[in-house]
Amino acid sequence: MTTSAPRTALVTGATGYIGGALVPALLDAGWSVRVLTRSREGLERVGWRDDVEVVEGDATSRDDLGRALDGADVAYYLLHSMDGQGSFVHRDRTMAQGFAAAAADAGTRRIVYLSGLHPEGELSEHLASRVEVGEIFLAAPVPAAVLQAGVVLGDGSASFDMLRHLTERLPAMVAPRWVDNRIQPIAVDDVVHYLVGAADLPQETNRTFDLGGSEVLTYAEMMQRYAQIAGLGRRLIVSVPVLTPRLAGLWVGLVTPISAGIARPLVGSLIHEAVCHEDDVLTAIGPPPGGLSDFDDAVRAALRTVDPLLWRHTMRRTAASVGATALVLGTTALTTRRARRNPRSS
Repeated sequence: MTTSAPRTALVTGATGYIGGALVPALLDAGWSVRVLTRSREGLERVGWRDDVEVVEGDATSRDDLGRALDGADVAYYLLHSMDGQGSFVHRDRTMAQGFAAAAADAGTRRIVYLSGLHPEGELSEHLASRVEVGEIFLAAPVPAAVLQAGVVLGDGSASFDMLRHLTERLPAMVAPRWVDNRIQPIAVDDVVHYLVGAADLPQETNRTFDLGGSEVLTYAEMMQRYAQIAGLGRRLIVSVPVLTPRLAGLWVGLVTPISAGIARPLVGSLIHEAVCHEDDVLTAIGPPPGGLSDFDDAVRAALRTVDPLLWRHTMRRTAASVGATALVLGTTALTTRRARRNPRSS
């Protein structure tokens, strides 16, 4: 009796939240996993460190990509430049083009990329860049599966952490108007299910798939539902149109521990509604075991790993957070008045 050698999956961005959840799922599915990382030290605390092959290198280096992709059947691209540094659009474009070319040279069978759920039309700079990266892969020689997700619900997801911190720290808030936008959030376990399944799509499949959970909610509704699940009182949320994405990013950065480099692109993406236009992934890959998680179950699962002592720390910072919010709103009002007085300077 002969047994076939395990297939190899390369995971980039393995030290990130999604990548860190994907690696053990691939191992459980029988894959041989290789990760590309700039430093092995970043993997020292993960439980699967000794179960994977580690290639130390840079995703911008053609030689390093060649070593990492050599013999890989599928390559997961979970990289982006959401770091607050300039020229991220150019950097993401160049890095994706180099990765696509290296995958073609290595004979990789498929690229899987996690992008952002978005509407048609003009997009924020960050979301437009994510869409462009997906288009680069779809136009490349190697077939690609571009999975597009909105808010991912899980402890460690930047979008979920922003939702959590805003809800916990501000029992009353004057919020940007995007809190009224519709969003179709999805549990991290469901995202990982689709990422693993994408590796086995038919060879000719080269397209985007929208990923969403079982419910469509506004951001404000998500905050109220989170507050109820976390045992908090109902939040007072008033949306106003005067907070620009830049000022809203500053607002988030002031009242949460999320860095401005991450808060600004997150806010920039939230100005758009993030609702699925199709559900073809349910047929192409199949639903998660037991079906899609609803919002409440996904939040409860995420909160299982949150430090219960964090709540006391959160309450101590609430007063400072409210003061920071007032500062931002004052700055906004001043900016708006100046713009009205002198339109050319705005």
